[in-house]
Amino acid sequence: MGHLRLREEGVEGAQDEIAVIADDVFQAIGLDKAAAYVKGLLNTIEHPVYDYENIVVLVATSEGVSRREIGRHFWAELRPMWNMPKEGFHQLYDKMPGPKLPFEEAWRWAGGNPRMLGRLHTAGWAAERVVGDVLREKGLTAEFVRRWRRWLEEAVEDPEALWAGDVPEELVRELEARNLVVYNMYDRDPYFWMDQPPPERDPELGIGKNAAWQTPIHREAVRRALREAASS
Repeated sequence: MGHLRLREEGVEGAQDEIAVIADDVFQAIGLDKAAAYVKGLLNTIEHPVYDYENIVVLVATSEGVSRREIGRHFWAELRPMWNMPKEGFHQLYDKMPGPKLPFEEAWRWAGGNPRMLGRLHTAGWAAERVVGDVLREKGLTAEFVRRWRRWLEEAVEDPEALWAGDVPEELVRELEARNLVVYNMYDRDPYFWMDQPPPERDPELGIGKNAAWQTPIHREAVRRALREAASS
């Protein structure tokens, strides 16, 4: 997931405090309007119509295509935020009610992603149900999988295979558009990240230096689609 923190500013003599938070809105408003939407929020900070004491704007997106669209503008400063580190994820896991998967198993499926942890809970901790839901949501049809089988088979074993020179750009863009992978990962210097950056590599969670699966569940959805396409 990527976050774009626009700015926080104060206006002398004003009374109100305003917070604007937008999470994954770009699919709803359209990618072609993403940059205009963010620039409008920036203008709200820099050229306010009303007086206020403080304003903070936080825009979040997990879509690589919107990151590319917004990041090409000189006024944009993007800072990605990865899934939760293991300690923080454990604290969230401990607050989940009722019987649940052992923590290490939940970690291996969700990879620190709180939304996926919630989906596991909703599915009665049946991870394969969530994998099946993601497979359908992402449109991983037999036709799609057969077309890109060679590269997908390599990528489910190591996402860094997507960084190889012979991988078609169309496939990378398709995987980004379906929000399955994060591509062209930032340097792991904490300066470039909000909160803790991901490890340089973690094969168990599907993280490479330059490319990573959004979560292990996303990777497993592709792996299952490959199996089903091969048997049909």
